[in-house]
Amino acid sequence: MKSPSFLTVCMNPSLQKTLGFSALTRDRVNRTEKHRLDASGKGVNVSRVLSQLGKTNCHVTQLGGSLRPLFLDLCAQDKLLVEWVESGSPIRFCYTLLDDADHSVTELVEESLPVTKGTEERLMAAYTRLLPAYETVIISGTKAAGFSDALVPCMVRQAKEAGRQVILDLRGKDLINSLRYKPDIIKPNLLEFVETFAPELKAGLFVPEASDTPQDELIRRPIQELCLELCRNYQCRIVLTRGAQSIWFAESKGFAEYALEALQPVNTTGSGDAFTAGLAAALGERADLEAAVAQGARCGRLNAGLFKVGVIAEAQEAIC
Repeated sequence: MKSPSFLTVCMNPSLQKTLGFSALTRDRVNRTEKHRLDASGKGVNVSRVLSQLGKTNCHVTQLGGSLRPLFLDLCAQDKLLVEWVESGSPIRFCYTLLDDADHSVTELVEESLPVTKGTEERLMAAYTRLLPAYETVIISGTKAAGFSDALVPCMVRQAKEAGRQVILDLRGKDLINSLRYKPDIIKPNLLEFVETFAPELKAGLFVPEASDTPQDELIRRPIQELCLELCRNYQCRIVLTRGAQSIWFAESKGFAEYALEALQPVNTTGSGDAFTAGLAAALGERADLEAAVAQGARCGRLNAGLFKVGVIAEAQEAIC
């Protein structure tokens, strides 16, 4: 049987600087010899993990500015196939600060500068050209400024009309406006899901640990009802990651939960993307949703145990 292939799409690339400290002190000079720079953005992370799982994939994105050769060189070092279009928008930096003293992971995210006129048309043309060669489309993350709200739904529509499986790790308008085209899987984290579909429940996400009413009791039932309604209305399946807490997932036949093992993480940045890659790889092999969630959880856990962002192994070998 032909191995499944994946087209990953992300319109907000970044250069990810990861810095590790034995102890990070606010309002002081903090020095470290433990640091690295990687090509990133959610779609790049998904592609990197798919590659480590031995899956054929291509990443399509926009790139601009003087740091583009560096970004592409870092992708080449990871043996990633990248198709890009000129955007005239400098690649943003994002930073991850790891504090060994309290095991905290702090992310500092630069917002992108707007892409130039014509970028959307060039990106859509590249996507249209690449789509026939891949069986699954994974669209992840936010758009850079300058793209229209029509772009992502148009990509979803085109993929579904071509008979492709579509996985969306999105939030907000891009997710809402794409549902009419019946994506196969939507996979935001719980906060993104609530902000998108049920903002009135957001307060229930931040219940103190000492509260008499745990978060699950406050919001599980309304989330479950909303997920099942969306599954019925749009013939999709839903997976909600919740950080270190159990994963909730739903399909038309019901709502379920997958418990996670306790873990002392090294770097959780990119764990959601590793989860998406593992989930997609398993679904591509026709696994049921519960088995795919388990594979995603395994990949997310492996990523969290490593210093580099968006990987499940130290080296670029397949670890199926």
